[in-house]
Amino acid sequence: MICIFAKFLKKTMKRNTYRRVLMAIVVLVSCNGLMAQEYNKQGLNTISTAVPFINLSPDATGGSLGDIGASTLPDANSMYWNPAKYAFIKQQFGFAMNYTPWMRSLVNDINLAYLSGYYRIDDKQTIAASVRYFSLGEVNFTDNFGNSMGQGNPNEFTIDGTYSRKFSEKISGAVAARFIYSDLSINVNEGTIPYKAGYSVAADIALYYVEPLQLGKLDGEFRLGVNISNMGSKISYTESKTEKDFIPTNLRIGPSLTINLDPFNSLTFMVELNKLLVPTPPIYWKDSTDVDNNRVIRYGKDPNVSTVMGMIQSFYDAPGYDVVQGELDPVQIGVFREELQEINISLGAEYWYDNVFAIRAGYFFENPRKGDRQYVTLGAGLRYNVFGLDFSYLISVGNRQNPLGNTLRFSLLFNFDPTNNK
Repeated sequence: MICIFAKFLKKTMKRNTYRRVLMAIVVLVSCNGLMAQEYNKQGLNTISTAVPFINLSPDATGGSLGDIGASTLPDANSMYWNPAKYAFIKQQFGFAMNYTPWMRSLVNDINLAYLSGYYRIDDKQTIAASVRYFSLGEVNFTDNFGNSMGQGNPNEFTIDGTYSRKFSEKISGAVAARFIYSDLSINVNEGTIPYKAGYSVAADIALYYVEPLQLGKLDGEFRLGVNISNMGSKISYTESKTEKDFIPTNLRIGPSLTINLDPFNSLTFMVELNKLLVPTPPIYWKDSTDVDNNRVIRYGKDPNVSTVMGMIQSFYDAPGYDVVQGELDPVQIGVFREELQEINISLGAEYWYDNVFAIRAGYFFENPRKGDRQYVTLGAGLRYNVFGLDFSYLISVGNRQNPLGNTLRFSLLFNFDPTNNK
């Protein structure tokens, strides 16, 4: 499991400030579900998955809208948000380069890079591909006695491909395939536990709907996007493969509304909901095990199920109990209420002037019991001829600090259309 790697990392890293910070980041990114193990003490019940880096928004456009992209206008980065949008892209071909520094105020060698591109075959069909690379920087490993075990650069990456097609003038669909590779231990072993790189394969299914509107004297457009991403096999980091973790299968759905104020000015408002389609950790009886030495579930469902069953079960397997300070037993809050708490909400707004300059803002909310990520995002965009440039900035809200807090990220886009003589 990823959590095993986190414990292993604590023992093998050198104990200087820089490495402790790096360890904290790795644990945050690769094992944020550790908090779920403290449910009975803190009232938290976060959902843990492997390779959470594949659910980090890679581009500045979506990142400046509160992490929204299922129903926004198509661009070269649509692979991550909703690959079905490619079928409605106007240009013949294009590509984008994206760079996101991670925890830059503390370290300078952790980052997410994302390269994507597309090619429109004809008016109805488009193909696209992307590569995502997440570097965790340089790590010095030592054994329990302080002896060096070498240096390494833990890293993770994905390679994606998609085919998108219009079914009509208003709706399109897409299927995508993804190869996932995660090398966190760089083949360093502790005791008898042989660690290795993990890998998985996954698929996406997406839909995109567009409806022109007339709002009084103003025209506009309504759009709706749905994307179920990362439906794939579990991942293992040990040679025995007895411990496997779910990858972050995710449901993304949301509408957007564009209002053209005049020939030069337009406003777009959007909402998006996200839910992980993996099992929710149950609440176990304290210090109780069955005949096979497995912990006994008190509330909730068994999370050790197949990928498909995990997706189905994710809609009704929440324990439905909360921990109140001073109470000996969990307090019932209801399964449906806890399932609603697992839905992340994003709000975004975008203003365009003459399709040349854009200003964006957004807000992201995650329930405190499920991770407590809350942040405001700001951004701007510029388009000139075939060239595009986007910026985004994230401001953390509440008690939890975001690794992207107060960090500027950017995207470069290039779109080409040989049939356009302008």
